[in-house]
Amino acid sequence: MSIRVMLVDDQVLLRTGFRMVLAAQPDMEVVAEAGDGMEALEVLAGTEVDVILMDVRMPRLDGVEATRRICAREGAPKVLILTTFDLDEYAFSALKAGAGGFMLKDVPPGELLAAIRAVHSGDAVVAPSTTRRLLDRFAPMLPGADGAGGVSGARASAQLERLTGREREVMLLVAQGLSNGEIAARLVLSEATVKTHVGRILTKLGLRDRVQVVVLAYETGLVRAGGVGG
Repeated sequence: MSIRVMLVDDQVLLRTGFRMVLAAQPDMEVVAEAGDGMEALEVLAGTEVDVILMDVRMPRLDGVEATRRICAREGAPKVLILTTFDLDEYAFSALKAGAGGFMLKDVPPGELLAAIRAVHSGDAVVAPSTTRRLLDRFAPMLPGADGAGGVSGARASAQLERLTGREREVMLLVAQGLSNGEIAARLVLSEATVKTHVGRILTKLGLRDRVQVVVLAYETGLVRAGGVGG
């Protein structure tokens, strides 16, 4: 089965370039395109899609709001945000909205293809170290920053009580940007065991993917800008 990809960008030339790269892959197929978020929602109503490459700054409906609406749907496709600038606040908002990761638009083709496959599998955060740097920069925007989390911060903290001690250890390392293999080496576990722990964390906390694990870790203070929380 090919990975069915949708391209959402207001620049036709960029969509053409991405389409050419993806068309050369035996396991990928571009099944739809849209010039903005509103058109993307309309196209999705009648098209089966696995992964969406989503621009953020577009007319009518931007990629952040489009991502939020798409990810709220049951069985929603994965969303991979494409940004022009590293550490873009729009990318941060899109991660909060449910995107599975983000990449820069000038990423080498090989990295883009690997990112699409990773997001499709739900098995890894795309560029976890970059995701963490993004969160470090925009951590003050999170509920719970400066001790002002209120109900949302308290609720998020209560969620962590559902985890075992080992699961909290794994969650902390996921939030620090480590891959399953790196976590396995750090905790002296098999990679399969780590993957099982990550799956249980997602289920217990009601999260979609590892990106949301990272965001929740920041919201609860488990990880803070520049390091581990107290």
